[in-house]
Amino acid sequence: MFGELEISVVMPCLNEADTIAVCVDKALRAMRENGISGEVIVADNGSTDDSRKIAAEHGANVVEVAEKGYGNALMGGIAAAKGRFILMGDADDSYDFLELPKFVEKLRRGCDVAQGCRLRSGGGKVEKGAMPFLHKYWGNPMFTSLVRSWFGAHIHDVYCGLRGFTREAYERLGLRCTGMEFATEMIIKAVLMKMRIDEVPITLHPDGRKAHKPHLRTFRDGWRTLCFFLLYCPRRLYVMPGLVLWGFGALVYFIVLGSGRFMGVNLGPHSLLVASLCVIMGYQSVLFGALTKLFAIGEGMLPTDPKVNFINKYATLERGLILGAFAMAAGVGLIGVAFVHWICEDFGPLVYSSTMKLVVPGVTLAALGFQTILASFFFSLLGMRRKHEGK
Repeated sequence: MFGELEISVVMPCLNEADTIAVCVDKALRAMRENGISGEVIVADNGSTDDSRKIAAEHGANVVEVAEKGYGNALMGGIAAAKGRFILMGDADDSYDFLELPKFVEKLRRGCDVAQGCRLRSGGGKVEKGAMPFLHKYWGNPMFTSLVRSWFGAHIHDVYCGLRGFTREAYERLGLRCTGMEFATEMIIKAVLMKMRIDEVPITLHPDGRKAHKPHLRTFRDGWRTLCFFLLYCPRRLYVMPGLVLWGFGALVYFIVLGSGRFMGVNLGPHSLLVASLCVIMGYQSVLFGALTKLFAIGEGMLPTDPKVNFINKYATLERGLILGAFAMAAGVGLIGVAFVHWICEDFGPLVYSSTMKLVVPGVTLAALGFQTILASFFFSLLGMRRKHEGK
């Protein structure tokens, strides 16, 4: 049963015959010498070498995980773990499992996640040759900086794979990523759920494997991490760019429909078209941000947000439909005025500059109104799902 042991050390494994034995031995030694009851679980993800056999011979419980991926391997190993605490770490001998007691101590003191830190900024140390130059001085600091500024995480090494956490915290997090993003998903969701995260300074050693290169791919995994950050931050991906576009478009509208001059430059119908494009794109982007946030909360990917609850309370389907219909009616009205002018001219040529000041805003309002009506139905659908799940 869960909780029979104090800690379970889970090591994802894919052809780690060079190093798996020393990693298992260090973890078991650390437990034995410090009076910690625990186990070592090697989550094998399809090794074709002797990794499984070696791990079992050195006292590990080997769990075979068929689904490929770093996250899948860890989830499979954690599912088989019996410890109250979990410590995850790579089986390449870059992490020293003799440092295990430091993580246990943090967890005993009540933290939800004990996050290892290899970088000097957080008290850690990287031995010579242990981390590629680009990772050490650009990748890790940059992504950690993003996590700190975007999500408010008070850590210095978001990519460190040696970390401990309680089983209760893990179950609350409901992690979903099956690849390398598993580790960053854990930190982001722990921060958003206001869990207690304590840092543990550690030393990173050179990779001990000789049979193959590290599984991490610098640019591929870096790009996937950046995309993952953006997906978990709709405000940065959708709302902020949308507001910038909308604000720019509204400013140009104000100028064109006013004096038509800005800093000595004449702005006319063509500028109005560009402004309309910005307004429509900006409004659509903000709508996508709100819908994404609501969907993510409903799926358990993000915690409940008071601002979303406010939107659900006041942005009802009926209000959205009324607002959308009013915008469409205003747009059709402006187009109708232009049509009347055309009739008065016996369907002959119109004054382009003045007519477009009616038609372009009219088309824009009609488009915004139509988007509002459709978005209102979508909001209502997502809201109904959340209410149903809450019963």
